[in-house]
Amino acid sequence: MADPRGDGDAQSPKDEVDALKFSLKSFRSRPDEEMDSGPINSSKAADSDPYRYKMDYPSLGTCLIINNKNFHPSTHMSYRNGTDVDAAAAMKVFRDLGYKVQVFNDQTVEQMKQLMLSVSKEDHSDSASFACVLLSHGDEGIIYGTDGLEKFENLTQSLKGDCCKSLVGKPKLFFIQACRGSALDDGIECDSVAESTAERIPVEADFLYAYSTAPGYYSWRNTANGSWFMQSLCEMLQRHHGELELMQIMTRVNRKVALSFESASNLPGFSAKKQIPCIVSMLTKDFYFPK
Repeated sequence: MADPRGDGDAQSPKDEVDALKFSLKSFRSRPDEEMDSGPINSSKAADSDPYRYKMDYPSLGTCLIINNKNFHPSTHMSYRNGTDVDAAAAMKVFRDLGYKVQVFNDQTVEQMKQLMLSVSKEDHSDSASFACVLLSHGDEGIIYGTDGLEKFENLTQSLKGDCCKSLVGKPKLFFIQACRGSALDDGIECDSVAESTAERIPVEADFLYAYSTAPGYYSWRNTANGSWFMQSLCEMLQRHHGELELMQIMTRVNRKVALSFESASNLPGFSAKKQIPCIVSMLTKDFYFPK
């Protein structure tokens, strides 16, 4: 008997989860058009504003994209269909924003750590920020390289304020498409829905971690269209950069994922599942991408 979780007809895109030792391949999303658009803020930079990150640097910064698709059999991790769509979309959007984009495919744990270490040793004096997009399997607090798992905090350690001085006081943005557990969200019905001043700051300051899903939950990825989170992130960045502050943009990403996607499956217990991204911010100012 054929495995009910098989890929099926290539003409029928499927949704999958970036799960820990589990692959679910017989789901479809039902994307709707996003009709919401928020208020527009002034795009004029206010470099003297103590509540707004300084942006008058020669470069916006580097965007590092790690795209893990193929995993060693010893990990028991499945092939991540659709992740190349996510990587291509992220590359285009972040390049359009003004980042110097670097893409690395199928990285081992050690290679991922070395990439982060290399970034930390670079001189970012002329950069306004740093961005990183991680596309892989995962679990709570864990991200997978192609050969095994690693604590997420170990990857980011070298970019903390006490290790990477040229990024101190500058936003370090992480966008993570990976599962954070094995729970499924059933959903619920509702009726409606100054820079030159010397100062000491925490080494954990000025980080933003935008996770594709809430702690403990699966993260959905469509084999043809890419993950729900990355589709929404790229759309909202493209639509609202230069007008809305980053946290406003991420709130719209949350709304898009929450309202415009839902799983459909013939497997008992896996139909009509939802997802909500989770934003963890240690940013200390407002961050506006340039127009």
